Amino acid sequence: MGLAALLSVVLSANLAHAQTGKPGVEKLYILNCGEGVAGDISRWSPGVNEGQSMDFVDNCYLIKHAQGWFLWDTGIPDAVAAMPNGLPSPDPKGVSWKRPKTLAAQLDQLGVKPSDIKTMAVSHTHPDHIGNVEMFPDAMLYVQKAEYEWPGANNEPRFKPSHPVTKLEGDRDVFGDGSLIILSTPGHTPGHQSLLVKLPKTGAIVLSGDAAHFKSNWDNRRVPSINFSKDETLASMQKISDTLAKDNAQLWINHDRAQRDSLKMSPEFYD
Repeated sequence: MGLAALLSVVLSANLAHAQTGKPGVEKLYILNCGEGVAGDISRWSPGVNEGQSMDFVDNCYLIKHAQGWFLWDTGIPDAVAAMPNGLPSPDPKGVSWKRPKTLAAQLDQLGVKPSDIKTMAVSHTHPDHIGNVEMFPDAMLYVQKAEYEWPGANNEPRFKPSHPVTKLEGDRDVFGDGSLIILSTPGHTPGHQSLLVKLPKTGAIVLSGDAAHFKSNWDNRRVPSINFSKDETLASMQKISDTLAKDNAQLWINHDRAQRDSLKMSPEFYD
C-alpha cells in the first residue's frame, strides 16, 4: 500500500471515530431532593386507591456532559431540611415533605459548586421541582414557553425575571449531540417536559418528571384529577412509551419510592 493510500485509510478511520466516538453524557447522579408521605393517593389515581397513603420521593438528577454540568429538577427547598416537622401539606390528601439531605450538601460531597452548573431544566413548576432554582442564578434554565408564561399564584411569575432562560416550544437537543434531549410532554401542567438521557454503558433512560407519579398509574394510564389536561397527559404518555421503544430506554418515575430504592444514589453514579 502506498503512503497516500495508507494516510487515506488512517484519516478515514480517525474521522469515523470522531463521528461515532464523540463524547456526550458521561455520568448521571441521582440526588435525594425530598421524601414525603401522600395522605390519599386517589388524588393521583381517580376512583382507585381511595384513602390509601403512600410514601413519595423527590429526585434531582445531576448529569456530567463533556460540555459541562447539567441539573434536572431542584426538588423541595433546602430550607425544609432545618424544619423539625418538615413541610406539611395544606391538603390532607397531598404530600407532606421532609428534606433528609440538602441539595447543597450533596453537590459539595461530589466537589461540585453551584456555579459549576451552567445549564439546568425543570420538568415543571410545581414547588417540589423548583425549590432551589435560585441556588443557580446564572445557570441557563431550559423551560417550555407555555410553562414559563403560565401564571403562578396571584399571577406572580414562576421564576425570577432576572434568571437566564431559554423558552422552548417543543423538544430540544440540549448539547446538539443527541445524548440529552428535552421532550415536550404537556398535560400534568401546560409546559411539562421529560428528559431522554443516553449513557455510554447504562444506555437510554427517560426521566419522566410527573408524566406519571407511580408505576401503577403509568401501567394503567391513569390521569390525576389535578392535571391541566387529560388528553395532553395521555398523548404525552404515548410519546414517552414510543420513545422507550425506539431507544430501548428505561423509564425512571420521579416520585416512585419502590423504584427509587432499587437505584444507586449519589455519590454512586450511572455511566
